[in-house]
Amino acid sequence: MIAGTHPILTCAAARELEAKLFGADEVKEWAAMQQAGAAIAEAVLRDFAEIGGFPPDGRILVLAGKGHNGGDALIASRQIIERFPSATVEVEFAFGQRALRPLAARAWRELLQTAPERVRGSAAALGRSAELPPSFAAADYDLCLDGVFGFQFRPPCDPRTAALLEQVNALPIPLRAAVDLPSAGIFRADFTYATGSVKAPIVDDLNAGRIRYLDLGFFSPVAGVVDPGPAILRVLTPAMLAPLAALRPARCDKRSYGHLFVLGGSRSYPGAVMMAVEAALRSGAGLVTAFVPETLAAAFAARLPEAIWVGWPETPDGSLALEGLHLLRERLSRADALVVGPGIGREAETLALVGEIVRLGDKPVLLDADALQPDIVRAAKSPLVVTPHAGEFARIAPNASLEDFVRTSRATVVLKGPVTRIGTTDGDAAVIYHSFAGGPVLARGGSGDLLAGMIGAQLAQSPTDPALAAARGVLWHGLAADRLARARGQVAVHTTQLLDHLGAMLRGL
Repeated sequence: MIAGTHPILTCAAARELEAKLFGADEVKEWAAMQQAGAAIAEAVLRDFAEIGGFPPDGRILVLAGKGHNGGDALIASRQIIERFPSATVEVEFAFGQRALRPLAARAWRELLQTAPERVRGSAAALGRSAELPPSFAAADYDLCLDGVFGFQFRPPCDPRTAALLEQVNALPIPLRAAVDLPSAGIFRADFTYATGSVKAPIVDDLNAGRIRYLDLGFFSPVAGVVDPGPAILRVLTPAMLAPLAALRPARCDKRSYGHLFVLGGSRSYPGAVMMAVEAALRSGAGLVTAFVPETLAAAFAARLPEAIWVGWPETPDGSLALEGLHLLRERLSRADALVVGPGIGREAETLALVGEIVRLGDKPVLLDADALQPDIVRAAKSPLVVTPHAGEFARIAPNASLEDFVRTSRATVVLKGPVTRIGTTDGDAAVIYHSFAGGPVLARGGSGDLLAGMIGAQLAQSPTDPALAAARGVLWHGLAADRLARARGQVAVHTTQLLDHLGAMLRGL
């Protein structure tokens, strides 16, 4: 099990966890609610930066249910309007104000006391009408916080509440946020903020949008709750990157941080291998040797002189030729890990070369892009890390689940997507780690090449722990992408600008 990860819980396990933590003690529950509300407010404002920031006179719509999720949303809205003196809040009580449980009612009172002139609660409960008030439907909201139902919701949803959620879905609100889970599986969120623990239903909920895990310390030793240990599903947290942010030893040199070999590039795809090499250099590798088609080597060396560039014989179409294998063999003892695939193309001779490389020995190999072929993966004798997107995974593991594939292949799999999953084995059991960092800013060519280089740099430093290398590379890549999107938006950026945020992300820890 990788340190700095937490279990993803079933709803039943989450109820059991909170019972252990709070024991129905309202003092403890209120403290946790305050903490959750503050964390949601902070996260919402941070994520709003991707679309220009929360407006100074922003209008917030809160959908409040009866219990803790409604209370969390009310506290978050209070935290936001305390920071923005011209912002306003409108609260729609899904079941009426009288239905509020004590702590949610307390959160509502505190919101009113904070700025009574800027807070309005709906007078109508949906028990009397399924129609929204005209002012509600016509309002120009900037943010919606969904706190109607939590993880204790039991379907079906009553028709009036379903109508409320559907009508809110139809409003042109720039950012919609759900607390813990999108209510009733109906509310469509841009972000879902999992407070305290991640509940398993949101991982595959298409209405959840982007998931943010807000760690409230439930699994810290101080909380007194023991992490249940190895679980099939776990979530990565920034704590696992702390060793990268620490001071390096005074008596270190370039060999202390691994020697990574990168093989890739072709006449058709010259930029991919350049991006992978640059990412490896920018993410801490001590030495990087890059094997590229010989016609590219001189130009690449001028661009990134920090790497060692080795020109490789080419096929007639400009890819790596099989005859160059001796160049790798005579240097392989110097390597700690290899990355093979960025920009390599699909020529039969080049793929035959990759097949020979993965049979060479015990150096861990990361396969990316067109190097991800089923016969190559099956033939490998080297410890493997593979980094497919969904289409590539279907090619190397047809009709197999991630869990089944990692058990049978013994490879570490980085399955890239809106939620990136790292599959590995812990003995005979599969463990699937989830990274919720990143987002649409990564939906552009080259982001996978950067990730391959970053994981490779980590793999060269921890060649005996490929799962740790993969997890650190994935999370660091995603968190840097989040910083890029907040700084420059999701659209008008270059892929490689992500690298400019790697250092700031670590220092921010």
